[in-house]
Amino acid sequence: KANAEFSIIEALIHARAAAKLSQAEVARRIGTTQSAIARLEAGNVAPTIPTLRRYAEATGTKLHIELLAS
Repeated sequence: KANAEFSIIEALIHARAAAKLSQAEVARRIGTTQSAIARLEAGNVAPTIPTLRRYAEATGTKLHIELLAS
């Protein structure tokens, strides 16, 4: 579970960096605060699918969820 959560956080930060956006800019595009984005990227909150979708749209990426057999 921890690896999956880390992968999500890593993907969020990578998408924002690739889009050359600050946390504040992503927050503005989503309609939230920079501190909320910081908490999300730090793994301090569990993101909902709608939040992940809005984050992806804000960074010009697409949300793709995949279930894998263990």
